[in-house]
Amino acid sequence: MMDRVSFQNGVTLASGAPFDSNSLHRALALAPHPVAADGGADRLMALGTVPEAVVGDMDSLRGSLPTGVRAIPVAEQDTTDFDKCLACVEAPFFIGVGFLGGRLDHTLAALSVLLDYQDRKIVLLGEEDIAFVAPPDWTITLEPGARVSFFPLIPCKGVASGGLRWPIEGLEMSAGGQIGTSNEAVEAQVSAVFDRAGVVTILPERFLEQALESL
Repeated sequence: MMDRVSFQNGVTLASGAPFDSNSLHRALALAPHPVAADGGADRLMALGTVPEAVVGDMDSLRGSLPTGVRAIPVAEQDTTDFDKCLACVEAPFFIGVGFLGGRLDHTLAALSVLLDYQDRKIVLLGEEDIAFVAPPDWTITLEPGARVSFFPLIPCKGVASGGLRWPIEGLEMSAGGQIGTSNEAVEAQVSAVFDRAGVVTILPERFLEQALESL
């Protein structure tokens, strides 16, 4: 049986891809429990943060873990370390650092995992963007002029929207077909309704707190 760990507050989940101290500290201010996906432990410790737990197949971990850090090895190779972390860690919400802006294949894999865990509150934080799978009926407080992008991981249909420069009602969205990137908020209150959960929403990183509240 897979080992598990639970936290009463949010988890900052660190991957092995690059992330800076600003992103890490911002995430930890909201999600104070640092957990590493495999080699993410090396990056956390290089930035002065000791993870409370490390999850993965441990093939990327280079340094030794300090005493007291909980290691949860998962040997199977059918899932990513991000997937392994979400399967092993329970928390009210997650902020992922290092999942955006590194290798493109890793980013695409992380977005796919978001779809598998659409019932969890997970926001990926990069230097410029945040990304998450919004619920089918989604509302957020932004500001006029803010960039709002939608990218469908699976075919979805826009049912209704509010506060967007280009409404999404009736749009049949799919990768390789109609997408909804580079839309724009024209009101403070923005809403989007889709026929199913399957759209990655991308916003400027300054709206991290609002994104968490919207999930």
